[in-house]
Amino acid sequence: MSGELPGYWTLLALVMPVFAVIAAGAAARRARWLKPEADESLLKLVVNLLYPCLIFDNVLGNAALRTPGNLLAAPLLGFVTMAAGIPLAYLVARRAGFAAGSGLRTFAFSVGIYNYGYMAIPLVERLFGRDTLGVLFVFNVGCEAAIWTVGILMLSGVSLREGWRRVLNPPVYALALALVLNLSGGDAWLPGLLRQAIKMAGASAVPLGLLVIGATLVEYFAAPRTLAHPKTTSLSCALRLGLIPLGMLGLAAALPIPPELKGVLVVQAAMPAGILPIVIAKHYGGQPLVAVQVVLGTTAIGLFTVPLWLRLGMSWTQ
Repeated sequence: MSGELPGYWTLLALVMPVFAVIAAGAAARRARWLKPEADESLLKLVVNLLYPCLIFDNVLGNAALRTPGNLLAAPLLGFVTMAAGIPLAYLVARRAGFAAGSGLRTFAFSVGIYNYGYMAIPLVERLFGRDTLGVLFVFNVGCEAAIWTVGILMLSGVSLREGWRRVLNPPVYALALALVLNLSGGDAWLPGLLRQAIKMAGASAVPLGLLVIGATLVEYFAAPRTLAHPKTTSLSCALRLGLIPLGMLGLAAALPIPPELKGVLVVQAAMPAGILPIVIAKHYGGQPLVAVQVVLGTTAIGLFTVPLWLRLGMSWTQ
């Protein structure tokens, strides 16, 4: 993060393709090229195969992931930044007049979970490079742990035991194996053809994931007047795109952590709410419409605020 800082329009140009691919997914659903019955199988393909390949490709041979600070502090900060945001959003929303049964818990859950994966990955790679991208995947393990423990408890009261079982998934297994190989030098023994195949499969993970996200959001456009709510939209943007990023960037600037991890915090701080709460709210007794209002509101405004937070964060941590 040294050298001249990129300007707002340069950063906006980096952000726009992410939103453009999401919009393409929405258009594909409208054109019925990407049908609803394909969503589940495509997501399984991304999560169970393509995303683990992307992790492998960016962890193997990664010198930054031989640094104890990145290996130990990254998942801890991923957990803390997400786990702290959920109760903070709950307390603020309750004081603002949200009540149990009217979306309070879903609001807190949705605001606390930033878009730590498919939107963050291309930005981290473009701004900070491959080594920092590998640190992002380690960081995201902590995010997953926060979602399936603190987040699920907030949303539905599901036991911690069930939540921890969901943390152990193919991407985490792939990350653990890749870290072992990276630390031991075992990656040098992998055949070149296998490495190339992994690279090719991993390269399709983010575009396909963004297309499915765009297609998933379209189903809520049938009733456009419900997509925004004055209190939900404004408060979620104030928290997710205002107060919480300020706290995360403060951590990035103040903590004695490696520069790669600072770069990850800068990007994650700028992110709008993730789409995962919409899906989880459906299955755990939440209110999906509240999650949709949070996600769409912060994503739309995030198109303009993400470059601002990126620039501020890079100036603070340089």
